[in-house]
Amino acid sequence: MKNIQYTKLFLLLTFSLFATILVAQTNEQKALEKKRAQIQKDIREINRLLFAETKEKGNVLDQMESLEQKINAQQQLIRITNQQSNLLNRQINTNVRNIGNLKKELLALKEDYAQMIQKSYQNKSQQSRLLFLLSSESFLQAFKRMQYMKQYTQYRKEQGTAIVAKTDALKNTNQSLIDKRKLKEQLLKENKASRKELESEKKAKDALLSNIKSNESKYTASINKKKREARKIDQQIEKLIRSAIVASNKKTTGSTATTKTSSTKFVLTPEAKIVSNNFTANKGKLIWPVEKGFKSKGFGVYKDAVYPGIKHQNNGVIIATDKGAKARAIFEGEVIAVLAVPGGNKGVQIKHGNYISTYYNLSKTYVEKGDKVTAKETIGEIYTNKFNGKTILKFYLYKDITKLNPEEWIYQL
Repeated sequence: MKNIQYTKLFLLLTFSLFATILVAQTNEQKALEKKRAQIQKDIREINRLLFAETKEKGNVLDQMESLEQKINAQQQLIRITNQQSNLLNRQINTNVRNIGNLKKELLALKEDYAQMIQKSYQNKSQQSRLLFLLSSESFLQAFKRMQYMKQYTQYRKEQGTAIVAKTDALKNTNQSLIDKRKLKEQLLKENKASRKELESEKKAKDALLSNIKSNESKYTASINKKKREARKIDQQIEKLIRSAIVASNKKTTGSTATTKTSSTKFVLTPEAKIVSNNFTANKGKLIWPVEKGFKSKGFGVYKDAVYPGIKHQNNGVIIATDKGAKARAIFEGEVIAVLAVPGGNKGVQIKHGNYISTYYNLSKTYVEKGDKVTAKETIGEIYTNKFNGKTILKFYLYKDITKLNPEEWIYQL
């Protein structure tokens, strides 16, 4: 009886270990599936928002950036799908081992149960049980024998239940194995289609590169123009922030003296401190500055799509969205500036304590300097480029005069 109990304990511990591994694998699979779904959504958005205009594709630089972005998304999708496929392989191998173990354990349980039934049949008469009790040498021995008979009967019931449970577990594991193999086949099929799409995009990129190489000076001029425009926007944003800091500090302290500190850091009122602390507490949970869209370009330094040796600096993020889309405040605050770059579009700056969010590339603005806004409040309409059909918002985030990476602050950006 003790050996059987030890065996049951060993099996219980083994299955607990298997269950823990399976839960971990399932969670990993869910996380990978979530990533894959997001990348697939991004690819759909890239196709819809960046490749919608087939007649007027805009300049070659825009085309190159869009293609590069789509290629990167396809490569990510292939990598994630491969990870899912490899994980499924491990899960399938685990299931195959589990099925083998379950079959062995089920066979052992059935043999053990058959022996018990046979012995019970041989000693089934009430008379035999009564004689077994009456042949006891003492009352204590008779009591122990009665307890043994009860335990034996209970153990028979447990063995029967264990056989049913093990049979169900075997059935479920088999079904899980079938499902995982089907999912793996589906992933491999999708991966094949993604690779085919990737090859097509790379060919389009090579053709575009050939076109660029034949007119290198025009491409270089286009790059330099974009750099100048970006630098001009960055300079005006920072200039307005410094001016806002000086004006705010004069109002808060009542001092007209300007020092290096007073032009680089906000002096916060108790109310502004509350807003600032709330903003800080919402890091990673702030809403998007548009209702829907996707991140077209991230924060920081990135390589040129044609000449990797050339580096570009993006001090914010670029979000592609639908034509006619509106920009919205990411948090409560006060409008400190409505800007317009000469030869460019409009923008809005909102102060949240000592944080400043900037929304640039607007065709219309719905707020004025000094307005109080709430989270999700519409502040302007995003400009749509008439040549390439793209609608993009350039979004920047600062703490005093320090640039912040919006991807770390906006939810799932």
